[in-house]
Amino acid sequence: MVGRIPVIDVMPLVDNGRLPAKATVGEPFPVSATVFREGHDRLGAEVVLIAPDGTRRPPVRLLPVPAVDRFTVSRHSAWVTPDLPGAWSFEIHAWSDPVATWQHDAGIKIRAEVDVELMFVEGRILLERVLAGLARSEKEAAEVLRGAVAAATDTARPVQARLAQLESPEVTSVLAAHPLRELVTVDGPYPAYADRPRALFSSWYEFFPRSEGAYEDPTSGTVVSGTFATAAKRLEGVAAMGFDVVYLPPIHPIGEVNRKGPNNTLTPGPEDPGSPWAIGSRHGGHDAVHPDLGTLADFDAFVARAASLGLEVALDLALQCAPDHPWVAAHPEWFTTRADGTIAYAENPPKKYQDIYPLNFDNDPEGLAQEVLRVVRHWMDHGVRIFRVDNPHTKPVAFWEWLLAQVRATDPDVLFLSEAFTKPPMLQTLGAIGFHQSYTYFTWRTAKGEVEDYLREVAEESAHRIRPNFFVNTPDILHEFLQYGGPAAFKIRAALAATGSPSWGVYAGYELFEHVAVRPGSEEYLDSEKYQVRVRDWEAAEAEGRSLAPYLTLLNEVRRKHPALQQLRNLVIHPTDDDGIVCFSKTAGADRVIVVINLDPHAARDTLVHLDLAALGLAQGSSFTVHDEVTGSDWHWGADNYVRLDPRSEPAHVLAVKVVP
Repeated sequence: MVGRIPVIDVMPLVDNGRLPAKATVGEPFPVSATVFREGHDRLGAEVVLIAPDGTRRPPVRLLPVPAVDRFTVSRHSAWVTPDLPGAWSFEIHAWSDPVATWQHDAGIKIRAEVDVELMFVEGRILLERVLAGLARSEKEAAEVLRGAVAAATDTARPVQARLAQLESPEVTSVLAAHPLRELVTVDGPYPAYADRPRALFSSWYEFFPRSEGAYEDPTSGTVVSGTFATAAKRLEGVAAMGFDVVYLPPIHPIGEVNRKGPNNTLTPGPEDPGSPWAIGSRHGGHDAVHPDLGTLADFDAFVARAASLGLEVALDLALQCAPDHPWVAAHPEWFTTRADGTIAYAENPPKKYQDIYPLNFDNDPEGLAQEVLRVVRHWMDHGVRIFRVDNPHTKPVAFWEWLLAQVRATDPDVLFLSEAFTKPPMLQTLGAIGFHQSYTYFTWRTAKGEVEDYLREVAEESAHRIRPNFFVNTPDILHEFLQYGGPAAFKIRAALAATGSPSWGVYAGYELFEHVAVRPGSEEYLDSEKYQVRVRDWEAAEAEGRSLAPYLTLLNEVRRKHPALQQLRNLVIHPTDDDGIVCFSKTAGADRVIVVINLDPHAARDTLVHLDLAALGLAQGSSFTVHDEVTGSDWHWGADNYVRLDPRSEPAHVLAVKVVP
């Protein structure tokens, strides 16, 4: 039912309030609504944030949004910040504002000499009502209002002097802080869920444990797999680069039936290790570790070592099976049987994945769901608090909603990253039903217009549903921009991802500029690590200056230094005159960061950058100093600034604004 003061089009709202909007502890999020009433009387509105324990935070006034046209004059908004993890909610309180109505009418009528004394009498009555409602401690406010009452009743004073006192900043401030509320309407509550900060702000590094510490046997020429013990040695380098999440592809036994060979061939040799995503063999399934990597105790030691370095371990959750997975024999009903009696393997025509059987969630949904939950809790018991979920869009949404709710009910700190490279409705829905982060279309946004539109989308349009994670590459995705852009392309994409999103990710080999595709037009790596062990010499690359690791380290240092880069919804695009240079800013309180990036890896570009100073919290005409966190240079800036960026030296400015009082 519509309230006495109508409140409509409340945001953020997910599925009409059935699902909670995304929120994070310490991150402000906007609440907005269209609030209006009949006639011309003024109204007020505020948002009240309700904590998980039911306590209410002080109300925050909803302020009118600047009108785009005459149809948007009733929109109001405010920013609120949850300070605890858990299930929050918010209400919109709207009311008729007699004081604001009188202030508007009196300013017009008294100056026009219409009902002058009547307007002063009505003003006095309202002022006395406000005065009567003040607490005894509000002595200064009471004194201001007593002076206003005296002015309203002093007919011996000039009319304009009396009105001036009633319109003074002191009186206006007191009245704004102590509004009279009539015809109060409460709309809501509407749900929001605040996750721990890692759900929003994180830097991910992905590596295959079997490649870390691997080496080629000089006698046989075969490659010897790395182990959890050797991979643990790589953790120091990952932590030194400033990453805080290390993500492992599946660590389980790999199927021996229909095993894939190098570059996805169907003719593996006896020493080929197969794809980690072809899970399960005679050695076990989703709750086991590959014997080449070690034991569960070795995995526990790996997790402990990561924790000692400030790293969280994210584990791949891939709900699919190799033909020799134990589930195939024990639960054939969990798979799809074709007309010829065979179990269907995975396909994405024309691609075929003969080494993988997809799970069928319709034959025994309860049994399969309980088994997946058991597997998830098994790894949680071994210290895993983050899961990267492989292809969740190929499983029922209802299953994910149930699973994530089950985990959240007992372990709300456990996070799930959705690898849903799929159509927007599915990607958005997976985020809405509980996935904490989502892979995005960032990889394919390379031109200026695409980049600007996508940054706006994730920061403004979809932030209540999904939190983006800007991975610059994955074992599946080597974009042509990296294939043909040279080292500058790697710096450009890293700078854009690390500053454009509070969460970003890198797949190992990026810092070595690995860029060769299996064939022209493909996004698959040549000699993909998905099908074979990759031996890399990290120390030699860094010693010889062939590594991007120092740059990645710098980006992560800047991210940790600036709270503005740790938030999502605070991004503002600023115009530039060149179609190859993008500029955006992020602010958090007094912390202001301006990012300018040349998106062209092949040529130097120069432009004028036109800053929206109001969006930076600066007055028009302001001048200030900017410090480049990348080069260490300082410049004097204002609203319009000349920039030249040469990708052969440095394609990006990450500028900290220094305002001298």
